[in-house]
Amino acid sequence: MKPGHGEVLLAEGDVDVAAEEQLLLDEFRRQLDEGMWAAVPVMSSAGRREARMVKAFEDVPRDADRVIFFPRAAGGR
Repeated sequence: MKPGHGEVLLAEGDVDVAAEEQLLLDEFRRQLDEGMWAAVPVMSSAGRREARMVKAFEDVPRDADRVIFFPRAAGGR
């Protein structure tokens, strides 16, 4: 994360620790309930940085470093 570049840490934890996984799950759901979209950064086979949209906590790879939440486009549904 780069301070001053719009990134905010919402939650941090280890998915292998039940209490921390629950914290991450609760924050994930809260963000989606507030209308945010979620994506996980990935590296393509060509070495390009991309993001894969996720709609459920179970869709986030267990080894993901982060989930990025962002607002839906104005007027979009």
